[in-house]
Amino acid sequence: MSQDPLSSLYPTAADIPEQYRLSGQVEQRDYLVDGELRRWDGPLATVRSPIFLNTPEGDQQVILGSTPLLDADTALTALDAAVRAYDKGRGAWPNLRVAERIRHVEGFLARMLEQRDAVVKLLMWEIGKNLKDSQKEFDRTCDYIVDTINALKDVDRKSSRFELEQDTLGQIRRVPLGVALCMGPYNYPLNETFTTLIPALIMGNTVVFKPAKFGVLLIRPLLEAFRDSFPAGVINVIYGSGRETVSALMASGKIDIFAFIGTHKAASDLKKLHPKPHRLRSALGLDAKNPGIVLPEVDLDNAVNEAITGSLSFNGQRCTALKILFVHENVVGSFIEKFNQKLAALKSGMPWEPGVSLTPLPEQGKTDYLSALVKDAEAQGAKVVNPNGGAIRGSFFYPAVLFPVTPQMRVYQEEQFGPVVPIVPFRDLETVIDYVLESDFGQQASIFGTDATQVGKLVDLFANQVGRININAQCQRGPDTYPFNGRKNSAEGTLSVFDALRTFSIRTLVATKFQDANKTLISDIIHDRKSNFLTTDYIF
Repeated sequence: MSQDPLSSLYPTAADIPEQYRLSGQVEQRDYLVDGELRRWDGPLATVRSPIFLNTPEGDQQVILGSTPLLDADTALTALDAAVRAYDKGRGAWPNLRVAERIRHVEGFLARMLEQRDAVVKLLMWEIGKNLKDSQKEFDRTCDYIVDTINALKDVDRKSSRFELEQDTLGQIRRVPLGVALCMGPYNYPLNETFTTLIPALIMGNTVVFKPAKFGVLLIRPLLEAFRDSFPAGVINVIYGSGRETVSALMASGKIDIFAFIGTHKAASDLKKLHPKPHRLRSALGLDAKNPGIVLPEVDLDNAVNEAITGSLSFNGQRCTALKILFVHENVVGSFIEKFNQKLAALKSGMPWEPGVSLTPLPEQGKTDYLSALVKDAEAQGAKVVNPNGGAIRGSFFYPAVLFPVTPQMRVYQEEQFGPVVPIVPFRDLETVIDYVLESDFGQQASIFGTDATQVGKLVDLFANQVGRININAQCQRGPDTYPFNGRKNSAEGTLSVFDALRTFSIRTLVATKFQDANKTLISDIIHDRKSNFLTTDYIF
């Protein structure tokens, strides 16, 4: 590595490859309500890229454009459209047959695929995600939609038969809950958002969707696809300050499902605004402080490889990132040496550059926050043990490996959500156990070791503390067919391809006495197709 890895970080305008250049700033005034793109003539929010350009006047932050700063009244018009489309369960969308709703979602997917290049480019420019990961996010989202469709077909096939129990004939189907408010995170503004948005829609709910605080413009290429693929009012897309818009939506009491990915404090504050909280179904992905635990008997090379990716993939801006590493004192010296070698090989640069791993950060003030964490740790005895650790240029923060980290330091407890890697040496396994038991968070944990007794003990202890235990592997969400959840302040509800369908629906039973007259009645309803609910149609 050069003495200054950031000296040639930002490009000139001429350095940007033609296919990744922007055609100019985008002034977006459109938002989607009741099946039409409406124009907003009020104030706009400036969209700044984490990318700077190297100019003769110094580094200049790129302005990507602007998006509508809708007010509360306008947001409520979107909610009213969703309420009308649901119509207390009597609307066309919640009463469509499952096969017909699937066709609408398939139509949307076809339109979405046409926008792949545009969305991928905006992912890079808006949140600094590298090209490979931006493409992966788009493709994984499309795969998720396909998997959701297939999972719903399977659910519907199983529901197409009648059950007979204790002389009672019944059919059980999953039906929608009402109006959903869907909000995603900026680190996965497409994928994480669509893991709630698509299940909500396909199960027959109507939706108000507010994009993440960063990664806003990338939804613009999909607005026409939303408009043209779904009936009016089924999907409504709003923009603006959450404090202004979302607060009004929740306070209205008309939201039936709250799908949110963000901090537990924000989720709690918003839920408190709802006047009928007992009627509110929530699907929440919240904070995490996932520990990686390196035991003395371990495949150290594998542990280092997984820890590098786990702590620094997308600059550590993942809820499933390894946020703190506990390394046994017998191997901590070798671990840090190998870790720093791997870290030094990671390429810093712009998202479109081949092989780039470390990119600028989208959050305003993030570099100051991370620097404050580092200074706090240093003041209490930790050191930055990697070359150039904590170096800053504009919105770029070079990863800082901190050692030894102790409980008195802020980074021991706070979720840094960025490229700071705290390493805690331990001798007694109880140190690690106490951390997990006392933590306010309980999403995931990673255990690195080869001793069956120690690994087995930790698995049993952590099974009632976190939602997923990874053995000799980093924390992660996928595969999407596996449950994704958390305990304590880390989540509410479970999301997977199948679990999401359950989250956005409820089972309803139609039952009758098993008598000839009732059997004839049910047969006539089915044969003459008098009901969308009572049907034996089989989706292939």
